[in-house]
Amino acid sequence: MTTRLSPADAAFLSVEDPRTPMHVGAIMIFQKPHTGIDYDHIVRLIEQRVSLVPRYRQRIVNVPFGMSTPRWADDDTFDVSFHVRRSALPSGGERQALLDLAGRVMSRRLDRDRPLWEIYLVEGLAHDQFALITKSHSAMIDSNVGMEIGEVLLDRSSTPRASVPSDWVPQRRPSRSALLMEVTREAVTSPLTVIDNARTTFGNVRQLGSRVRSLAHGIGGAANWAFNSAGASPLNVPLRGQRRIALRAHALDDLRRIKSASECSVNDVLLAVIAGALRNWIASRGEVVARDRVLRALVPVSVRSLEDDADFGSADRITSIMVDLPIGEETAIVRLERIAHATRAHAQSRRAVPAESLASLGWFAPSTMHSLGARVTRDITDRGANLSITNAPGPQEPVYASGARLIEVYPVQPLAQRQALAVGVTSYDGEVYFGLNGDRDGMADLDVLASMIDDSVAELLAAAEKGK
Repeated sequence: MTTRLSPADAAFLSVEDPRTPMHVGAIMIFQKPHTGIDYDHIVRLIEQRVSLVPRYRQRIVNVPFGMSTPRWADDDTFDVSFHVRRSALPSGGERQALLDLAGRVMSRRLDRDRPLWEIYLVEGLAHDQFALITKSHSAMIDSNVGMEIGEVLLDRSSTPRASVPSDWVPQRRPSRSALLMEVTREAVTSPLTVIDNARTTFGNVRQLGSRVRSLAHGIGGAANWAFNSAGASPLNVPLRGQRRIALRAHALDDLRRIKSASECSVNDVLLAVIAGALRNWIASRGEVVARDRVLRALVPVSVRSLEDDADFGSADRITSIMVDLPIGEETAIVRLERIAHATRAHAQSRRAVPAESLASLGWFAPSTMHSLGARVTRDITDRGANLSITNAPGPQEPVYASGARLIEVYPVQPLAQRQALAVGVTSYDGEVYFGLNGDRDGMADLDVLASMIDDSVAELLAAAEKGK
């Protein structure tokens, strides 16, 4: 038997093209343990843990004549060594070499004839460190699968938890006739699948309309964006397919000090940091930043209603809000206040999931939460936003992979059509990590934007200290 892709999963596959691959990823940097670690260690670890995410041993099969959405079927030739790859940096282990490699890895679409994920072990980093670059297709992560592959590799202790026994025997790949018989049985026993198929084929515009109506209802009068396209910006250009990655890290305590000086959340501070960086970046390009200028950010958030407290980790508990980043505002603290006012309207209409709850959803929830966040951004077309910003809080204590301590983790979010920048943010072990994914041609100065995150944090810190 196979499992039918949901309409949302099938839509992810249908909208993907060589210029906009729909996978999410992370750059995870580890300190080698005294006992050492190598490629064989990582392969064994994944072999022991992959049974926790059965979808990662399944591949896509298409139904003849397009009579149904594609199906998930066991990969009867599954080979973990195909998915776990090995790379080494040039002598010296410069960080830029890692970013160049990550940009090339994230530019390539995943092989549709295999399970849709890859992990790269990158050796040769300075200071006896190594990196894992993960990538998983957004169609892989839904409320039923639950975890992204990077999450299952990590432990809360330097002593790995017990391996998970698995006697998995793959089912043989179904023939064309077997697939047709499955679809026929479904049509008889589950007529709603026919409706779902129609929605998948014809529903992209309708999905957008439904999403816009839902969001507009959720944030009430603040939803004027639903009826107006985002303004033109240097972020909204045709994409060429190749990617450029930039990273930044800051102390979580610095952001908390800014938060304490204002009536806002840490997420508001993060948005204000990015708004300040974007303001300075646009000015660095020689553009005049008008006082009323805004950039519209699509921000996935986790919510729950009064009746679903027991289950707030599923994909249908992730929604998106639009936040106009007031980049034309000269004063950093006023930018923060305006952002806090905009997000407060959403918080009052839907119950936001506390950060500490999100951080406890598994061994390392951020990788999964970023994946779910990427799923909801697909429902807004390139008219709706100038960029996407996803924030997922993580644990504030160290985690490990096969005894190696995770010291830095940077999310890498996919780009939408005509959006040359996506920003992912993860907090972990006292630090906040910014991962910037940009179109290689459209964001040739991505490193400049990344450096301006430092300036923006410093500006807000100075304003917070002055206000005391």
